Amino acid sequence: MVLLGTFKNIFKVSELRRKIFFVLGALVIYRIGSIIPVLGVNVQALAEYMQQSTNLGMMFSYLDTFSGSALGKCTLFALGISPYITASIMMQLLGMTIPSLEALLKEGEYGRKVINQYTRYLTLVLSIIYASSYAAVLETQGLVLTGGFGFRIPFILSLTAGAMFVMWLGEQISIYGIGNGASVIIFAGIVARFPDYVLRTIDYVQMGNIGIITATAVWAFLLLIMAIVVYVEKGERKIPVQYARRVIGNRVYGAQSTFIPFKINAVGVMPVIFASSILQMPMYIIGMLASYFPALKFLPERFAVGGALYNVMTFVLILFFTYFYTALVFDPVKLAEDMKKSGGFILGLRPGKKTAEYLDFLLNRLGLIGALYLAFLAILPNLLPNFVSMPFYIGGTSLLIVVGVALEFSSQIEAYLIEHKYEGFLVSGKLKAR
Repeated sequence: MVLLGTFKNIFKVSELRRKIFFVLGALVIYRIGSIIPVLGVNVQALAEYMQQSTNLGMMFSYLDTFSGSALGKCTLFALGISPYITASIMMQLLGMTIPSLEALLKEGEYGRKVINQYTRYLTLVLSIIYASSYAAVLETQGLVLTGGFGFRIPFILSLTAGAMFVMWLGEQISIYGIGNGASVIIFAGIVARFPDYVLRTIDYVQMGNIGIITATAVWAFLLLIMAIVVYVEKGERKIPVQYARRVIGNRVYGAQSTFIPFKINAVGVMPVIFASSILQMPMYIIGMLASYFPALKFLPERFAVGGALYNVMTFVLILFFTYFYTALVFDPVKLAEDMKKSGGFILGLRPGKKTAEYLDFLLNRLGLIGALYLAFLAILPNLLPNFVSMPFYIGGTSLLIVVGVALEFSSQIEAYLIEHKYEGFLVSGKLKAR
């Protein structure tokens, strides 16, 4: 009853209620678009092809995970939010290397709008590339009803229009809803497949392909991964900060102490989303090349999902994007200057440069721990198929994204409730950090 009472508090705050209903409405629209089929594709043959144990079939099964089965059913939203995320990553990387784009990033709101517009144009180009690659694979594998330009042009236009609409939908969630729109859409796509995974496991047990103890152990292992994510995500390193006695106007404020919370994983699940999105583009291209040129059929084998090369690239990309995103989000120099202006200092350190160097040192050290934690948890579930025959594929990146986005979403709800003097979303009253 206590949990039900705290849950009801969510709908007592009008602004929070409006935002949550907007997110739910947007996700309903997204799921509707994920079941509208694109004409010209033999959906039944495509489903059988993706269930095969071939490397190309496994590759598209992996890509299908992030689209909520839209890719496997070849629906209007088959490309999902992936082109937009990849375009955003590319623009951020270019913004750090090209002087003109770097200057735009420093121009505040105007520069952000221009960069966003460039990102949309790049999303359009990537959507056409992805759709063309998908069409090439479908044609060469004989999964279309009628080939040629009569199939390719409407197919590419449909998937490109769907990807652009999903991009717009994600932006609307970010503006009028709760959380990062792109992350919420990916979350919805992954979670939509969970009931199917459970049913497949039950069928696998009934057919005798896997023992009930083994199946239970697999799901227990996946739940353990989720529990580890929750435990580590709430870990913090608190940096004590002292504030000297100050006189503001006619008031005298006494010395006080507080702290700066540095999370073990300061950037959340974004590095995992970035890494998985970056990997999707070469996977589309590899699939297209292997379909057109028989001599290149070894490429999907080398880049097999869950294979050694795939796991190594996932590991390296997560490490890179953890440091990259940390550099975008946190500026130790600015943080040290803000502390200095407000009269704050860390005991034993001079305000200014020395404080900035210390904060940078802490961010790098905690960033390494957070990056290794994300990378190891991302590749650990990928090793399961090497030991157990599984009726579905769920990678570590999917688990991290699901738990990370859910924690971020609940934290924002928590903030709204506490702001309006209600108890927290959980029975404990607050999502407490350790």
